[in-house]
Amino acid sequence: MNTKDMGFSTRQIHAARPEPIGPAPLATPIYQTSTYIFENTAQGAARFALEEPGYIYTRLHNPNGEEVAERIADLEGGEAGLLMSSGMGAITSTLWTWMQAGDNIVADATLYGCTYALFTEALPRLGITVHLVDFTDPKAIAAAIDSKTRYVYCETATNPDLKVNDIDMISKVAHEAKPDVLVVVDNTFTSPYLCRPLKHGADIVIHSVTKYLNGHGDVIAGVVVTTAERIQQIRVIGMKYMTGACSAPMDSFLICRGMKTLDIRMDRHCANALKVARFLDSHPAVNHVCYPGLENHPQHEVANRMFEHGGYGGVVSFELKCNKERTSEFVNNLKLCTLAVSLGDAITLIEHPASMTHNTYTVEALKEIGISESLLRMSVGLEDADDIIADLKAELDKIEVK
Repeated sequence: MNTKDMGFSTRQIHAARPEPIGPAPLATPIYQTSTYIFENTAQGAARFALEEPGYIYTRLHNPNGEEVAERIADLEGGEAGLLMSSGMGAITSTLWTWMQAGDNIVADATLYGCTYALFTEALPRLGITVHLVDFTDPKAIAAAIDSKTRYVYCETATNPDLKVNDIDMISKVAHEAKPDVLVVVDNTFTSPYLCRPLKHGADIVIHSVTKYLNGHGDVIAGVVVTTAERIQQIRVIGMKYMTGACSAPMDSFLICRGMKTLDIRMDRHCANALKVARFLDSHPAVNHVCYPGLENHPQHEVANRMFEHGGYGGVVSFELKCNKERTSEFVNNLKLCTLAVSLGDAITLIEHPASMTHNTYTVEALKEIGISESLLRMSVGLEDADDIIADLKAELDKIEVK
């Protein structure tokens, strides 16, 4: 069935469904196999030479993983996708495909903690330089790009301060400075339901599928979406030879199931998050709230231009008017909001970035990007919003504001 011109809800359920074999099951069977049978040696040789399409070995591809990757690519507006074992697996497999010692990356200064550690600790050991700049400043981006720049890298909405990067501007500046540079965007916080970076000029989109795309907190996975030619290169170089970060069939099956409700879940996440953000913004114990849906957010208009379906995401960060110890006490006393990292789950999760997800940053680096010891990141879940607010209010009301 050709779903190209159908709506988002239809495509998230039906796009890339494989033709049934045998008894024609409604749900795609789990292909729990490590290897695949060739009809003869000529076919095996042709597949290894990439002269004939088909399955060879699950480290390269598996029918369940292919279904998920193609469906996400369809939703992102890309030619092809590749599912991998984690978001970091997707990032490293992509970067290693075209990068070598002497190259450099220009990246936004605010990044997920493990991405930051990869850029500032691991890559420099291998002769690769990373320039961290403020991606709200087009002149700073252009000035950092030179003949050795291989990638320009950012997140759609930054983790954890929810700055919205203007991907149209970033892509234009990057490609004008160096036409063959690859603009890579981590779109995890918004999902393709809210934003499609390829539409705004990016070359490659990456997700931690663990989060909203799966949506149920029971899978670790990542995906990369770009042109079919690039995906083939990432598959046979970055993933096959360098990281081996292949996806598991059972995980792929669970992701495929979770994605069928992506739009419904995202609408609820966004509605709940906006309601929670407005409550937090009005409470005297809260210093400030980071959420693109609030009119006072610095990139509110950028979000309005780039985001679709009227939503702003399910993550809200907020800074309390108290010290680190009192902030910890606040979190520890919450009843409904659960202390755990990750996001995109049906359950509301809350964490302390400075000591958890972003502990890879130095104290000085945290100050530079505005992450204080009183900042908390909350992934607003699918519970009743009034219950989430009641849980927060009960503890916020106990904070003495001087």
